[in-house]
Amino acid sequence: MLLKLNVRNYALIRELDLEPDKGLTIVTGETGAGKSILLGALSLVLGARADSAVLLDKEDKCIVEGTFRVESYDLEEFFNVNNIDYDPLTTVRREISPAGKSRAFVNDTPVTLNVVKELGDRLIDIHSQHQTLMLHDNSFQLGVIDSFAGNDSLREEYRRCYSAYRKLGRELEDIREKAEKNRADLEYYKFQLSQLEEAGLKIGEQSELESEQEILSHSEEIKTALTRSSELFSAEGHSILSMLREVRSNLARIRSFLPQGESMLARTESSLIELDDLMSEIDRLSSSVDADPGRLAYVNARLDTLYALIQKHRVKDLDALLEKREEIRIIVGSINSGDERLRELEKLHQVEHDKLLALSTQISGKRKAVIPETERQVTELLRQLGMPNARFAIEMKNSGDFTPSGTDQADFLFSANRQVPPDNLSRIASGGELSRVMLSLKSLITRNNNLPTIIFDEIDSGVSGEVADKVGQILSSMGRYMQVINITHLPQVASRGSRHYHVYKSDTEDSTITRVRLLSDDERVMEVARLLSGSEVTGIAVENARELLKSASN
Repeated sequence: MLLKLNVRNYALIRELDLEPDKGLTIVTGETGAGKSILLGALSLVLGARADSAVLLDKEDKCIVEGTFRVESYDLEEFFNVNNIDYDPLTTVRREISPAGKSRAFVNDTPVTLNVVKELGDRLIDIHSQHQTLMLHDNSFQLGVIDSFAGNDSLREEYRRCYSAYRKLGRELEDIREKAEKNRADLEYYKFQLSQLEEAGLKIGEQSELESEQEILSHSEEIKTALTRSSELFSAEGHSILSMLREVRSNLARIRSFLPQGESMLARTESSLIELDDLMSEIDRLSSSVDADPGRLAYVNARLDTLYALIQKHRVKDLDALLEKREEIRIIVGSINSGDERLRELEKLHQVEHDKLLALSTQISGKRKAVIPETERQVTELLRQLGMPNARFAIEMKNSGDFTPSGTDQADFLFSANRQVPPDNLSRIASGGELSRVMLSLKSLITRNNNLPTIIFDEIDSGVSGEVADKVGQILSSMGRYMQVINITHLPQVASRGSRHYHVYKSDTEDSTITRVRLLSDDERVMEVARLLSGSEVTGIAVENARELLKSASN
């Protein structure tokens, strides 16, 4: 229930306070006085978007704050989920800066606009003339039927299931498209992988083969050079080693006379050992190097295979080719696992489909069960609202597919004349008739919903006389079990309120300001009289206003 609304620096409002009654609160005012501006300000604390264009003073920020009594509406879980301190007297505040930045707070905790909107949807239902057009919307029509059927929990479960079903459907479609493309590529990748695996590639093989190829290709030159080198080391006569041994003998004879002789002898000994080892290595290599045409042919063929694969896959060497092989192996594996994921998703999608079907069937059954009584109650209210021959009917059929509202397609039918069969409401009903249908529906819906507050913006347009009085009675009746705020131009309706506010414009030297005033009993009489007679209030209008207010209070 809305306890207080404070508005500062919004549109034509400099500062305004509104404290609606717990029953029926009436708001009246001249056309253009700013009643719609009041609703616009309230919509901010219900999650509507806004920018700096709403500022009256462009140098100051706009603040709209609503205080609500919420202890009877099971909102503790909502506050816990959104990490907001729960308070039976909850304050929702919106601030719009001159720069256009918007901030929202619930009990002084900063929150997102979505959180404000979700909370607002649970606290207030604003019915504007625009909302009457929703009578033509299938989703709204089904929502009306669901409110009579008590389908809230089932609808919530259906929405969760529908969301999961749609998400799986999108993922399934994506994977199917990829799988179709991948299947076309699978044989190609499998062939490439098979070719690379059959090649038996090994790390470092290319450099080893290239080195061996160099040796085998020049084996005769290598053999000749090594043999000649060995001969120079050990041949008879003046070989390297024999001459070095002679050097050693000469140094040995003088080492006792020459201070450096011992060192030079040691170095010669070391050189002999090193050269002797070098000769042995040359002899070993010489004996191991032989021309091997068969091995050379194999090495050349193997390298040709590697080079062909490297060129085919457009890589620079064997290491990159090995990486390419692993990449193709992963692609083949992912295609195969994608098929497994596809089968898994198809199973999950079918499970969600079956859940949706069961839920939609249950929802549809409950809808159909309440249609006769809903038709009867709405028709009865319409007759009370001055349409004695009115008939309201609901036609429902299967839509053939899952929608966010189920598998039903609803159509509200209406007729105001006995000889005319009910037809589509949007085609046959006038504006005034649409308003009366909506009022009837809202009146019945609010009895089934735990909604604290409903606001009507001229729901009584297009009616007068006894019908207007009946509208006032219905609104007053609604005010017995919930808070109702009604903006009206009708004296019969205005007289029914337990609290009455008047919206008016005040002109200053440089601006026009919208103000609101809570009317005293005497002021109410004059305001109802104004609604009866127009701008010039007559004595008869005043007496009639007193009678209306007296009658409404009984």
